[in-house]
Amino acid sequence: MKIYTIGVYGSTEKAFFDKLVENRIDMFCDIRLRRGVRGSEYSFVNSNYLQSKLADLEIKYGHILDLAPTTEIREHQKAEDLRQGEHKRDRNRLGAVFAAEFKNNIIEKFDFDSFIENLENNGASRIVLFCVEGRAEACHRSIVANELHERYNLEIEHL
Repeated sequence: MKIYTIGVYGSTEKAFFDKLVENRIDMFCDIRLRRGVRGSEYSFVNSNYLQSKLADLEIKYGHILDLAPTTEIREHQKAEDLRQGEHKRDRNRLGAVFAAEFKNNIIEKFDFDSFIENLENNGASRIVLFCVEGRAEACHRSIVANELHERYNLEIEHL
């Protein structure tokens, strides 16, 4: 089993789906709280369209809501972005408070053993964790990926 991560900011629809196909992704794990993006530029990752396109590509889809940051945790990152004068789409890294809150309130409570067992039962071997930020370091998916590496020694690749 190998874990990949992918974001959408800075990508086109073609490039986004090409990365999934080129890396032979067989399970797409959407770890967003809200499964939509405002505006037309990234509408291809809005839930209904995304799931339809993944089905066409024969990639299984799962929404793993328990790995999404809560609204309260997201507010910590918004405050940090304001302090840094950064926009979400341009962020280079997560704030320390967000990371700590996410680890304490999401990672520590998530049942990773059941998650891995479910992936195995579904025949998943090339799993991608998805959220919107372009850079993995600027997104909670990097924290989730690092946890999977630490717990299960899974190889991680950020697309």
